[in-house]
Amino acid sequence: MKKLLILLMSLVLVMGAFTACKSKDSEETGTKTETETKEEEKTEPTAEPTTEPTEAPETDSNAAGVKTGLAVVTSAKSSKDAGDSDGLAQADSTAAAVIVDENGVIVNCVIDVVQTKINFSKAGEITTDSAAQFVSKHELGDDYNMRGASKIGKEWNEQAAALAEYIIGKTIDEVKGIAVDENSYPTSEDLTSSVTMNIGAMLGAVEKAVANAQPLGASASDKLGLGIISELGHSTKNAGDDDGVAQAYTHYGVVTLGTDGKITSSIIDASQANISFSKEGKITSDLAASIQTKNELGDGYGMRGASKIGKEWNEQARAFADYIVGKAMNDVTSIAISEKGAPTSEDLTGSVTVGIGSFLTVIEKACTTAK
Repeated sequence: MKKLLILLMSLVLVMGAFTACKSKDSEETGTKTETETKEEEKTEPTAEPTTEPTEAPETDSNAAGVKTGLAVVTSAKSSKDAGDSDGLAQADSTAAAVIVDENGVIVNCVIDVVQTKINFSKAGEITTDSAAQFVSKHELGDDYNMRGASKIGKEWNEQAAALAEYIIGKTIDEVKGIAVDENSYPTSEDLTSSVTMNIGAMLGAVEKAVANAQPLGASASDKLGLGIISELGHSTKNAGDDDGVAQAYTHYGVVTLGTDGKITSSIIDASQANISFSKEGKITSDLAASIQTKNELGDGYGMRGASKIGKEWNEQARAFADYIVGKAMNDVTSIAISEKGAPTSEDLTGSVTVGIGSFLTVIEKACTTAK
């Protein structure tokens, strides 16, 4: 009996020790799992900031705050009545495109001008070919024929490129401080050796472009291109009993290109300079009146009500510009359009139904000339 009692007591002690060991193992296991979970939670947030600054970086830091801008200044003041010779409805559109970095410094700049010249007779009829197209002064190059009249022997496009180069590296306040005389000719010796023409409209366009600039995806190191094309638009060929209208219809396209040649940002705009004249060939428009682009007009252009997708012209132009980001020039020029020039691709027709033929032309010009 005594032996049996000792045996039972030994058995109880063994079972107690076994239970204690098992309980201890469970606590350690539970504690270990909890610790591992907490360590993973600590590690993930810490790993992200450490990794991101190293990976995101060049693109983010290069593109952060970088803006692309476009502006146009149009004047009709060179227009004149018909007399012994045909009258002239002339729209001079000065366009500037810029890339501005996060510090407000202009890191790239292009300046160009297109002169749209539409003739009309003293009988009130337009005599310029309705299919005529006008290209920019940069595109004309030596054909603009300023070199012979220039006291420094430089063509217009050379002087415009020199001014743009002079502006690069400056803030807009520094650009506004460029010294000019009462006729807007530069006076600083560091500029007059390369630019001797009137730069008033050019500086005005650059100032507006910087003010218009937005973060659209460009990087400070991107190339910048500007394309322009102009035509007669909805000009009336014969004034009849009412005033005739010579319409300089001009499109502008801006692109920034990354190192891979793909578009990183884009802007599309257009202007319609309407110059009216009587059936006797006398200009009836106020030639000093402001001529705004379609982007500037916004809802004032009045397309929304007529649009089957309920979008204003500037909204559709913005949608198209966004659509071509990430594409190469050949991808853009191969976008399918109808006989009337409207896009036919379903991924575009939901946001753009206007004719885009001129959009494609100016984007191709911009990509080709980007630097």
